[in-house]
Amino acid sequence: MRLLLVVLITAPLLAQDQPAKPAAEQTTPAPAATAPAAESPAPSTEQWLTGNIDLGYRWLTNVGGSFQTYRSVVDLGEGPKLFGIDFTILDPKKRLFDRLNANGYGWGDDPYTTAHVDATKSKIYDFRFDYRNIAYFNEVPSFANTFAPAGFNEQAFDIRRRMINGSLDLFPNGHIIPYFAFDRNAGYGNGIDTWLTDASNEYAVPSLVRDSMENYRGGVRFEYNHFHITLEQGGTTFKDDDQAFNNQPVSGDRTTPLFGQTLLLNSLAAAYAIRGTSIYERGLFTATPASWVTLSGQFLYSEPKTDVNYFDSAAGNFISLASLLAYSGVGDMATGTAKQPHVTGNAGFELRPLKRLRIVESWMTDRYHDASFGLFSTLFLPVGTSQQTALPEEQIVNYNQQQVDVMYDLTSRFTLRGGFRYVWGDATVAGSLFSETPFATGQLKRNVGLAGASLRPWQKLRINLDYEGASSDQIYFRDSLNNYNKMRARAQYQAATNLSVTANFTLLDNQNPATGVNYDFRARNNSLAVSWTPNNGKRIVVMGEYDRSTLRSNINYLELPTYAPAVSAYRDNAHTATSQIDLALPGYHGLTPKLTAGGSLFISSGSRPTRFYEPLVRLSFPISHHVAWNTEWRWYGMGEQFYLYEGFRTHVLMTSLRLSR
Repeated sequence: MRLLLVVLITAPLLAQDQPAKPAAEQTTPAPAATAPAAESPAPSTEQWLTGNIDLGYRWLTNVGGSFQTYRSVVDLGEGPKLFGIDFTILDPKKRLFDRLNANGYGWGDDPYTTAHVDATKSKIYDFRFDYRNIAYFNEVPSFANTFAPAGFNEQAFDIRRRMINGSLDLFPNGHIIPYFAFDRNAGYGNGIDTWLTDASNEYAVPSLVRDSMENYRGGVRFEYNHFHITLEQGGTTFKDDDQAFNNQPVSGDRTTPLFGQTLLLNSLAAAYAIRGTSIYERGLFTATPASWVTLSGQFLYSEPKTDVNYFDSAAGNFISLASLLAYSGVGDMATGTAKQPHVTGNAGFELRPLKRLRIVESWMTDRYHDASFGLFSTLFLPVGTSQQTALPEEQIVNYNQQQVDVMYDLTSRFTLRGGFRYVWGDATVAGSLFSETPFATGQLKRNVGLAGASLRPWQKLRINLDYEGASSDQIYFRDSLNNYNKMRARAQYQAATNLSVTANFTLLDNQNPATGVNYDFRARNNSLAVSWTPNNGKRIVVMGEYDRSTLRSNINYLELPTYAPAVSAYRDNAHTATSQIDLALPGYHGLTPKLTAGGSLFISSGSRPTRFYEPLVRLSFPISHHVAWNTEWRWYGMGEQFYLYEGFRTHVLMTSLRLSR
């Protein structure tokens, strides 16, 4: 609120900071009043409502193979659908609004539903609202345990996420623009949680999931010819609730006895509740004090606070690895609290000392400090022994980055880029279970060289080249970017007015030669896209794209519980292709039907060979100038060489009427 109070006090002063009119201009007499023009007797030809609506039905054949994998990958359902609606309303009298636009897609229990509304009234307000409803289903049988029975996944989710975003700008065409915004992200659904007992076994149990986060913010933007300032105050609230339960025997992942005991979970009730709040302040500015320099900066401060409560009660047959004793029941309780002062800032400038030369300098820092305390209690039954652990935790992370880029136009068709980035930071976090000290520290130091070029050797060809090479003295994680080379090339060729070709190439090569790590990672991607639209696409449009990608990863690790050295290797070599042909069929009464055919495919080999096919045929048949009948057929097919039980296939047929005005 301190930030908004300053804004409200200074806003009138800035509004008054306008150049005074010359005396001669102030005394100029107003022109003589004229009679208002007579309204035209002819009605306006502009319609107050325009748009379209697409209503229909979708059918699915019986899904062959794994229905869980189909839902995880495609998840289209059948039934009546509102495939799309899009309309615009103009108010000729400009009462509540001048123009209102609205659209929505995927209504009817589809996996991705959207809605958007925006309304404007000249010089008064701009309003925007967005709604998204996403179905997140993931129950691929082999995801958590490749040896689990078909149709069972230890990390399954069936969740709906709803996101709402709304914003209101007042006096949008003025110099001082107050604004308000609200965001909400909430999820709810069912899933499978993994309950762990003293690292001796894992049990998959059903769970209920609920979480939500709200963000409220407001501020003022100052828009002037040579500078822009935004001052904002905001707050967030967060909650996360999870309940796990089980009332039937579960043997868990361990199928063999442990110290002569067969482990078993007979019943479980567990729940946790997390609550968090945060108030933050943000300010940013850009300024151009002279034609050859631009300045920018941003500052954000927040201090989120979190409270956690957890309990569980389980019965069965368990083993404590610490004491090697069997017990038939266990109860856990935990509570904790944490706060995190968080500061983020950046600043930079762009210099243009010469007509062909630009120098861009930027610096940023991100610093946060977690201070927390937790208390964990465990009661073992029937012996009645208990243990209590206090968990004071601290986490300090500082990240900094400085970068300079230089761009020079050798000619109007050739631009060179070069630069340097230095990244440094430090972190202190809680040590692992196998650490000899309660805290672990780390350093980050990285030097990055940047280079690039933009070429236009002739009018029809454009080429962009970028390179980034880095050497790191210290990093936080074994698989972080260490000594790496990153390259990208993009070329676009306009072979003819109606024919264009685009090619892309990317490469990332990352190495960590440290003893015991020996991390080797390489990802490469090549793609080619063609678009052909003869006669501006009046009769035929052809589009196609082919992508070839390869991925290789090798890293050393220790196998538990023997700590024997081993190598984790992953390979993926994939082909991806997409094509589409639009054909205009012979017309009648000024109406032209259109036929579309094409689809996509994905074929990979390596550690997890996979094949996925999605051909389609679509027909759009106009009945009149305002009504059209659309129908579409798709086939989805997926198979995996190593996990045959995850394959699926199905036909999807859709038909709809599109009404337009």
